[in-house]
Amino acid sequence: MKVRIASIQYMLRPIAGWDEFERQVHLMLDAAGEYHPQFVLLPEIFTTQLMSFLPRQSVDLAVRALDQFTERYKTLMREHAMRYGYYLIGGSHPTIRDGELYNTAFLFSPHGETYEQDKTHRTRWERERWKTSHGHRLQLWETEFGDISILVCYDVEFPELARLVCEAGADILFVPSSTDDRQGFWRVRYCCHARAIENQVYVAMASTVGSLPVEGLGLHYGQASILTPSDFPFSRDGIAAEGIANTEQIVIADVDLDLLFENRVNGTTIPLYDKREELYKSPVIVTKTGPGAAPAARPVRVTG
Repeated sequence: MKVRIASIQYMLRPIAGWDEFERQVHLMLDAAGEYHPQFVLLPEIFTTQLMSFLPRQSVDLAVRALDQFTERYKTLMREHAMRYGYYLIGGSHPTIRDGELYNTAFLFSPHGETYEQDKTHRTRWERERWKTSHGHRLQLWETEFGDISILVCYDVEFPELARLVCEAGADILFVPSSTDDRQGFWRVRYCCHARAIENQVYVAMASTVGSLPVEGLGLHYGQASILTPSDFPFSRDGIAAEGIANTEQIVIADVDLDLLFENRVNGTTIPLYDKREELYKSPVIVTKTGPGAAPAARPVRVTG
């Protein structure tokens, strides 16, 4: 089965109110809908664009103020998913629950359902300046177009998370991302490549681009991409499609789930299935070398 993915490089630019934000979202999502994708991906915290017209205040209070737009944001996203019949990974949006601030990714189904995935690992900025809380669980959604999971930006840098959802059955990982500089972008992008190879899955990444007159959001470096395992049935470089860095655009690619299933059994390597569970429960042997070294190695750390 072939499915089409559209990944959006969303341009953050100053706006004067909600109506301008809504117009820009309509423009991008209507354009994506014309290509009849099954999945559309927006970047992490793209709704911080709304902060450009909110009163200037401390960073943690400013990001908390975005929660007032949560219901309008969800209504807007849900309408597009239902209108065009695609699953919309609506980037992520700062939300408050029980007084705690979360960086929450939302999945909107074409059937009108809404699901949530909190970011489970916070960057230093999120922890120290935004004062967010971390999520506590991972989710897998079984759709008619394959099983999917969402890893929000920094989360993809932890291989254990991707392995957990892939062992649960994920075929496509969606990575909404927002990075301020080139090295931050490449950290996420290289990890997306690695997760595609390690788990023999497709990985779609979306990025914010542009700039905002808001502390911590003044600069963005981004490039959307749709990545594949590295083997003969797929793109030679493991890239099904990618955008031009730091421009506003939509990246689209068709991916074949049947090729994925075949590769997991008959690939040149099959890392999803070759993992040796017993090895990951064994102690790490640490051996001191050089003058005065102990005569024998000793196990001091246990993984898993």
